[in-house]
Amino acid sequence: MSESTPGLSRRQLIEKTGAALAAGFTIVRPEAVRGSQANSKITVGLIGVGGRGQYDATIFNADPRARVTALCDLFDDRIEIGTQKIKIEKPTIYKDYEKLLAANDLDAVIIATPPFEHPRMLAAAIEARKHVYCEKPMGVDLEGVKKIIAASRKADPKKNVSVGFQQRYGPVYLEAYKRIREGQIGELVNARAFWIGGDPFKRTPYDDPKIEHLRNWFCYRDYSGDFIVEQDCHNFDVLHWFLDAHPIRAVGMAGTKVRTSMEILDHLTLSFEFPKGIHVNFEANQISPPGFARVGEEFTGTKGVIETSRSRMVHHKGPKEVETIPSSRDITNDAIEAFLTRIQNGEVENVAERSAISTLFAILGRTALYQKREAVWKDEFGDV
Repeated sequence: MSESTPGLSRRQLIEKTGAALAAGFTIVRPEAVRGSQANSKITVGLIGVGGRGQYDATIFNADPRARVTALCDLFDDRIEIGTQKIKIEKPTIYKDYEKLLAANDLDAVIIATPPFEHPRMLAAAIEARKHVYCEKPMGVDLEGVKKIIAASRKADPKKNVSVGFQQRYGPVYLEAYKRIREGQIGELVNARAFWIGGDPFKRTPYDDPKIEHLRNWFCYRDYSGDFIVEQDCHNFDVLHWFLDAHPIRAVGMAGTKVRTSMEILDHLTLSFEFPKGIHVNFEANQISPPGFARVGEEFTGTKGVIETSRSRMVHHKGPKEVETIPSSRDITNDAIEAFLTRIQNGEVENVAERSAISTLFAILGRTALYQKREAVWKDEFGDV
């Protein structure tokens, strides 16, 4: 790999420190987090300059508290397009992510590479003592997830380790969670979730098989984890959050009806059993015609129902009483703003282990689908 080359081309903050510590936050002085750069912009490096990386980095770069100064990708066209879309002047360019992580002039890194790379890159970023914003999921298999958990437990307590499960920071999700915890829909007895839409990825041919696999990573199980892991982990993280438990077992059915050129599924249906007798139905496909999509969750209580999605929260209070609260923007903005605020103020959050457990929800479901059997959490993952 080449050396770096310059110039190429929540909920409302918890009120008291004691409550913050109980919630898993560590309060430290800002100067201890950022050293001599405590009063300067937060410098950010991007590892993986694909579409998602470009999107995240654009939000970072538009925030007056931060600036993206370095890009890392194996492919020159990604670097060129990313430089233009993110609107960076003379970024430092890397081909080797480890060299970017070794740069002393970077406070934070975004990891937006294909999912199979997340475990080793996140572990390396933690070891390099950077603030990390890593895209989901936390790996494509149990081995990768365990690597994330081990790395998380060794993280510098002054550094943030955040994950792109942006629902956790969306105002409508925070409001829905609050209402359910307050008992506004009564006892929670049932839930369902769904991600139904079209195919988000178009395969592109390349002469070199290795390049073809890397550039079309979404199409391959070992690279993406299949779409239940790569995409649907968002739903599973919400279920993990709202139900405050992991599933006991899962059964389901799946197949490929339309997208026959890829190594992954294109539709699936699952049933999960959670503690306290809560059953959760999950359905997803990536074959729906353009113009139709349904993404979100529903939580049924003895007194009402709450629907959640990135676009709105709907509270069904009675036959003629329905309250809708819309999202004002893409909640990715909320997640990234919260990340930068924590760095700026010295409020540290490490959610890597929690996010790894959410990823295992998807892997449990995938196991049931691939092997056409009941998959039991304890049998598959032990005490994880």
